Amino acid sequence: MVAALLCALLAITVMIAIHRSATEDLIDEITADAGRVAHQVEHDRVSMPLVEHADRDVQIVGPNGTVTTSTPQLRGKPAMAGFTPDHRKIATHVVCGGVFPPGDCRIVVAQSAYRAGQDWIVYTSTPTVPAYVKPWLAATVIGAAVVMAMAITALGHRIVTKCLSPVTAIREELDKITDTCADQRVPLPSARDEIHDLADSVNGTLARLAAAMRQQRHFTSDASHELRTPIAAIRAEVEDAMHAPEDTSVTALAAAVLRSANRLEAIVGDLLTIERLEAGQPIDREPINLAELVTAVCERRPQPHKDFEYSLEPGVMVIGDRLRLARLLTNLIDNAERHAATTITFRVRQEPSPKPDAHRFPNGVAVLEVADDGPGIDPDRREAVFQRFARLDTARDRYAGGTGLGLAIARQIAEAHGGTLRIENSAQGARFVLRLPLSSTLQEESQARDKRQTAR
Repeated sequence: MVAALLCALLAITVMIAIHRSATEDLIDEITADAGRVAHQVEHDRVSMPLVEHADRDVQIVGPNGTVTTSTPQLRGKPAMAGFTPDHRKIATHVVCGGVFPPGDCRIVVAQSAYRAGQDWIVYTSTPTVPAYVKPWLAATVIGAAVVMAMAITALGHRIVTKCLSPVTAIREELDKITDTCADQRVPLPSARDEIHDLADSVNGTLARLAAAMRQQRHFTSDASHELRTPIAAIRAEVEDAMHAPEDTSVTALAAAVLRSANRLEAIVGDLLTIERLEAGQPIDREPINLAELVTAVCERRPQPHKDFEYSLEPGVMVIGDRLRLARLLTNLIDNAERHAATTITFRVRQEPSPKPDAHRFPNGVAVLEVADDGPGIDPDRREAVFQRFARLDTARDRYAGGTGLGLAIARQIAEAHGGTLRIENSAQGARFVLRLPLSSTLQEESQARDKRQTAR
């Protein structure tokens, strides 16, 4: 349809151009005839016939406005037009009706002639050029437009089919992948074009989808295993009580079941927290003093079995969700208490933004460290502790009291605040380092303080 429309517009444009050109040529011809007759009038040598073309008419109008001489078709009729030549002694108009048959329009040229001190007018007329100019010409242009539209349609269909053949292959492969597994990849076209980029993006998406599916399978397996442990413990305690009721008291049974129920509740709660974090729920935005947050969280904890040491720089402000950052810090403290030998150290400070992460920390970096003096973690296994239900060795097994989800939740909270959570080198034990974007309010206060000191 588009090809037909464009070719039709082209045919109309060509016909309009030809019609205009033919009309101009025709006007030039009858103007020449009028000039020739006017020259004869001026020299009083008018000869018949006035014109040689049968479809052209000429009238010579005298000074008194009467027709003195005309071609046979207009003999005895008044002047064919009422307009007179302009300052160039020539005027051209289209005249319909009058001395001409009804519905017949003519191109009329008026030419001035000067004889014996008086002005004469020579009118010359010819039928207007029809819109189609010539039947054979219109048929040729229309036929060429039809052939061109068909050729464009066929060529466009062939080109599009060839260009989209890689897309068809990608779609067929995607259908196979949907029916089988996400480990396969779509074929990459040899040409480095948009289709190649599309296939590359699809393969990247499939790779992430496969990784997510593997992670989901592992998570489901690990979660079911972790949930099975407290459930099995509850079942074992209840079955023991049923088989030997005289050896078990209600209080002892309730205490044993309650421990497993608490662990089961903790695992389910952490799973729900991870689900909410992954759903991308919006977080609150309020100014938070990191030093005050550390002090408040530590004071709310039960009597710790480890010593707490602090090195807190005052005034380190961040913008974030107080409850979630408190949860992050609580998870780090729980992890440190399980593995510290005697002491847990807290440090809060601010640092300038590193160049590679200037876009992430435009106003500087707020740093919170939680370090313990426990056995530590091998450098090549530090990232593994942030995986869900990760267990590195017997020192970090399920019997240490954790759910295996605390550090994964802590990292997700850090990333939701635009920060990072990593394990970095330390002389002894594990050192967890949280980096968050420093609040611009603190930077402005620091700059104002520097200005005041400079003024002094």
